[in-house]
Amino acid sequence: GGVEVGADPACYLPLAALGTLEFTLLFDADNSALHCTAHRAKGLKPPASGSVDTYVKANLLPGTSKASQLRTRTVRGTRGPVWEETLTYHGFTCQDAGRKTLRLCVCEDPRLRRRRRAPPLGELRVPLRKLVPNRARSFDVCLEKRKLTKRPKSLDTARGMSLYEEDEVEAAGEERGRILLSLCYSSQQGGLLVGVLRCAHLAPMDANGYSDPFVRLFLHPNVGKRSKYKTSVRKKTLNPEFNEEFFYAGPREELAQKTLLVSVWDYDLGTADDFIGGVQLSSQAGGERQQHWCECLGRSDCRLELWHPLDGAPLQLSD
Repeated sequence: GGVEVGADPACYLPLAALGTLEFTLLFDADNSALHCTAHRAKGLKPPASGSVDTYVKANLLPGTSKASQLRTRTVRGTRGPVWEETLTYHGFTCQDAGRKTLRLCVCEDPRLRRRRRAPPLGELRVPLRKLVPNRARSFDVCLEKRKLTKRPKSLDTARGMSLYEEDEVEAAGEERGRILLSLCYSSQQGGLLVGVLRCAHLAPMDANGYSDPFVRLFLHPNVGKRSKYKTSVRKKTLNPEFNEEFFYAGPREELAQKTLLVSVWDYDLGTADDFIGGVQLSSQAGGERQQHWCECLGRSDCRLELWHPLDGAPLQLSD
């Protein structure tokens, strides 16, 4: 487990054999963001003698590892690399802080040495419930060996291999990701402006572990007017930024009775697009989805942004 600076003298015994990592975490609750600043590592022990080219890789657990993977740049030729680089998770909420763990790995960059990809030089985990919102906390922690579990049920029969996988992915359930939407009823334009701002930690749909996401909007019922829109496609990313805005004309009271279906898709050339997840906003939706809809259509010219978790079940319309 992670300890704060100097909290545990045992840290300086054999455990420290893999080296230490200094980093700072800040949960910015007002902007739903988690900032992780990787400062430096000391005393790294690469498998081969000599210097080493390293970067820090971050993941949020439980969750699909590719979806929440962020990394620093590579620092070359040293066992005491200094990164001073901040990695940011957008759409990180108090609920996430209560149940997620941040894993940081110090990895060797295989591209620079023409070596095969090696296991990380060391990793550590921080349960994020320990963070006080809006207060930075600094750590100087010993790196540990990577924990892998062998799961016989993931036998790759085609190649007769049993795969080593990380135990956390299973615990994640079906986490599809989340979307940041803005809503505003414009009295000047006489209609609803829907902003599709960004998505975070989308479930990967393609063999390369990524997706090519885009977002579809459908306002129902909207007879005789344009009801459907879609954003452009963002290539090979699980954290796309869209910043696109769409307009539905009509009186506020009328729009408030309708349902907005927002769905995120993985674009596939020549085959059907894969559904990643969706969210339904209406006056009957319940929870924050209902609150967001009703607050923005309950008054004019009030722009509200809110992160919504995506539901993996295809969206149903109740007539």
